[in-house]
Amino acid sequence: MEFDDVIRKRRSIRKFLSVPVDREKLAIICAAGNEAPCAGNIANWRFILVDDDEIKHKLANAALEQVWIASAPAIIVVCSEPEKVKQFYGLRGDRLYAIQSVSACIENMLLAAVNLGLASCWVAAFDENAVSRVLKIPDTARPQAILPIGYPDEEVPRPMRFKLEDITFIGTYGWKMEFLDAFLRNYYLGDKVVNASKKLLDKVEKKMGISKKNNDEERPTSFIGKVRRKFKQ
Repeated sequence: MEFDDVIRKRRSIRKFLSVPVDREKLAIICAAGNEAPCAGNIANWRFILVDDDEIKHKLANAALEQVWIASAPAIIVVCSEPEKVKQFYGLRGDRLYAIQSVSACIENMLLAAVNLGLASCWVAAFDENAVSRVLKIPDTARPQAILPIGYPDEEVPRPMRFKLEDITFIGTYGWKMEFLDAFLRNYYLGDKVVNASKKLLDKVEKKMGISKKNNDEERPTSFIGKVRRKFKQ
């Protein structure tokens, strides 16, 4: 699959077909996780593969009785061993870097699953002690996520997301002026302005009280200059 397609197709899936997942595919998913960036190149992630029905049901119970988890043909539990990260980076390594590294690893795994025609769900709501007891995880490690893996048996619509122009700042938090410039210029084709851009220009000019020129072809550079001056007033 194209990379953009993989990203856009990923969903949190909670219904799976009763089709076994090849161990080779599980290995590919884990290998993708192992390529993630990590603080100090300390790969503190560890993987536990589960396909035993009894253990899957115990994990489902430990995950606040999310019984659907047990329906997945396979489960990968991702753990963190934070001690070495803590040795290098202290409290910040223990509370932030170790978690960030494993989170990057998990996202790689979720995308790899989609690329293989599989699906998963990032489950983080569970009793850590209960999961550790079921899987005999030592005190030196912490379970970070339960990833049910299988072929999807449902279609989940794309969740709502904010527009990029509402969440992207340049230079300092909350400053959008430069992003507005780039956003507008993306609509310019040579010296002409496409309809979508003209509507945007009209809207911004009206809101800011800027008089517009009669000739649309003269608007791109003059408009941006006027907006800049208006913001500096």
